[in-house]
Amino acid sequence: MKTPLWLVVACLAASLPTHAETFKPIELKDHELANLRGRYVMPGRIVSFGIVMTSTWQNAKGDVIGASSTLQVQQNTIKPQFYVSMIDEKGTGAAHSQSASSAAGTGTVTGGGGLNTTEGVTQVVRAAGDNNTAYNNVDINVTKANQAPVAQPQGQALAAGSTLVGENGAGALSVSSTGVGVQLNINAANNQGTSVQRLAQGGLMQNSTLLGNGNQVSNLTSLNVVMRENVPTAASLNGSLDQLKGLRTLGY
Repeated sequence: MKTPLWLVVACLAASLPTHAETFKPIELKDHELANLRGRYVMPGRIVSFGIVMTSTWQNAKGDVIGASSTLQVQQNTIKPQFYVSMIDEKGTGAAHSQSASSAAGTGTVTGGGGLNTTEGVTQVVRAAGDNNTAYNNVDINVTKANQAPVAQPQGQALAAGSTLVGENGAGALSVSSTGVGVQLNINAANNQGTSVQRLAQGGLMQNSTLLGNGNQVSNLTSLNVVMRENVPTAASLNGSLDQLKGLRTLGY
């Protein structure tokens, strides 16, 4: 008779805590992550995609130098194009506070040579002064709508391989476009420091180095995506399946 055996098993099961975890998370190895594939979006689902990059530097006197670079891609976009709007503001000429000084920066920052070889998103702030503020941020905004927002290009077009420059009391600015991306450079006046924001080769770099006092530096990048609300049609589903069939011959 197997009745006693089943009775023992039932008693053991009843004695287990009800909050016991059946599955526990485990860490995936790098080679396992390399074989994973992310989610994809059905054809026609993305209505609009845009990038806004803004870099500013404000010195102790209130002078501001900077630029905003914008890219908007929609269904009717023939050629993606960055547009640049310069930021040039004059301060009051007096330091923001008694502790802030407009004297030449004397700080020293060493190392950091490997920052130019990083991948993905890299955000760095290095300061060798007092009363400074530095801010790096990346925003990803996803909204739903059936129509793309009305976008009027503002600023000057940034052609591939070209560079736009600006200068005032806060420093010198350059916005350049290469075959692999866009870069915003600020070289603050009076040896106050430097700022770099670069979007290229699948990575984003935001790097600020402050050598003086009383500076306010900001590097912001916003990725804006508008997705269609309606359900995909049978034609779009068939198009996705046809694309998946082609992947089989590649070993996916």
